[in-house]
Amino acid sequence: MKTRFFLTFICFLIVGENINLLAANLKPGLWHAAITNDSGKEIPFLFEAKTTAGLQSVEIMNGTERLKADEITTAGDSIFIKMPFFDSEFKAILKNDKLSGNWVRHSITGQSLMPFHAEFGQAERFAQAEPLVNMGGRYKITYPGREKYSIGEFIQTSTGIVTGSILNIDGDYRFLEGRVRGDSLYLSTFDGSHCFLFTAKYYTKGDSLGGAKFYMGKSSVRTWSGLKDQNAALPDAYSLTAMKQGVSKLDFAFKNLVGKEISSSDLYFKNKVVIIQFMGSWCPNCMDETAFLSKFYKAHAKNVAVVGLAYERTTDFEKSKISLSNLVRRFKVDYPILITGYTNEPAQVLISMPALNNYIAFPTTIILDRHGKVRKIHTGFSGPGTGKYYTDFEEEFTSLILALSAEPSM
Repeated sequence: MKTRFFLTFICFLIVGENINLLAANLKPGLWHAAITNDSGKEIPFLFEAKTTAGLQSVEIMNGTERLKADEITTAGDSIFIKMPFFDSEFKAILKNDKLSGNWVRHSITGQSLMPFHAEFGQAERFAQAEPLVNMGGRYKITYPGREKYSIGEFIQTSTGIVTGSILNIDGDYRFLEGRVRGDSLYLSTFDGSHCFLFTAKYYTKGDSLGGAKFYMGKSSVRTWSGLKDQNAALPDAYSLTAMKQGVSKLDFAFKNLVGKEISSSDLYFKNKVVIIQFMGSWCPNCMDETAFLSKFYKAHAKNVAVVGLAYERTTDFEKSKISLSNLVRRFKVDYPILITGYTNEPAQVLISMPALNNYIAFPTTIILDRHGKVRKIHTGFSGPGTGKYYTDFEEEFTSLILALSAEPSM
């Protein structure tokens, strides 16, 4: 009797374990997901679930971007998906190929929860409907009460799918994707930090977008409008941030991720063009710039020195180290990332860098020539989601660095 009971107990454990594994296993393929904000609006996105060698992962899909999240744990029918950046995660129950739970954002002041659900097998971000207008093109976008304007750059296919981005002076809203349904536009994005939904109606008379709403994160809602304008342009990104009058050098000394102090006077920077990246692991545009600079440095390391100065949301070195280490690992960063110990407020940047006259936004990139003189300061970063803006920047930036590298050394 004892032997039979023992065998039955072992079988129960095995079967129970298999049931849990099956219950917490995301079916490979496309899933339609949505995060609900406080106004009840659903912000949709797609992800693809994969299983490789028994390990689960998901790839968040926005336009051509694929953002991989492979830190997935399970407990019974519960599943936890940690995003690779920005300290956020999904906590959900999996049942009948459906997920329901919350998207959780962590911060130094606590955590924020937004309802989340997903369903396997739906491949449309927004429900299909016949497009009655073509909204492709460039728009000058304005917000009531805000002096600064943005640029919208959209591409529409014959089936009504729309991709593109919206550019601001401090960066862009990264990869937006959606569709035109009748005469209305719907665009969304999710990357672990950005959680955006744009809606608007197209008015053929005047080539304009009106009745527009911008839902951002948990509770922010803005109205906006757009006017088609192929000549619309933002201010020159090299004209927005400056050094104090009469100052041409930028000195720094901060610890790297293993606690070793790195100084601007180190041999690593001598006789090289130096690219100083003001950044943070919390910043999506900084993520795009880090991906760009990581590849750029590998191609030009002989004549160029790159360093990242991190301004995190906390002054805690160990917490900052964890977040930044994830960034370094994901983008295979070979150049040093330094933890400044200052937070990401512009006033904090100016305290840490008294040679700067002003500071507007992250990321900001300062370029020094081979003599250590500041030659250019670039505010913001327009990533690959902006299409031609990004490729034009790549060409212009590369030409600038090569020209500075060709100048005589000391």
